[in-house]
Amino acid sequence: MRLASTRHERGITLFGLIFVLALLGAIGVIAMKIVPTVIEYSAIKKAILAARDGATTPREVQSAFDKRAEVGYIDAIGGKDLVIVKNGSTFDVSFAYDKKIPLFGPASILLEYEGTTANTGPTKKAIE
Repeated sequence: MRLASTRHERGITLFGLIFVLALLGAIGVIAMKIVPTVIEYSAIKKAILAARDGATTPREVQSAFDKRAEVGYIDAIGGKDLVIVKNGSTFDVSFAYDKKIPLFGPASILLEYEGTTANTGPTKKAIE
């Protein structure tokens, strides 16, 4: 005697499981390559803020940044790459750099980082 079942089997097939695991693995590998650059960017932002405070000349800002970059394992930019502008009694320090992360073969990811110590305030988008 055969029992008729109105419920269909549910679940994921072996092919589906392999596909999902491969996709999660690829996302994980990309994340492991990107996260260190984000951490370095954060360290650069902190270093330019600290280098700017107490400096009286642009050269002092560069020198202070170079010292902090050496301690903080920052190798993306150096003090000579900073754009330093006098703003009243203090300096505005800006930087911009690109980080190219090779993935496989000709494929790579290009990350464009930039930052500044200037207080620009919130920007308003023009209504067109």
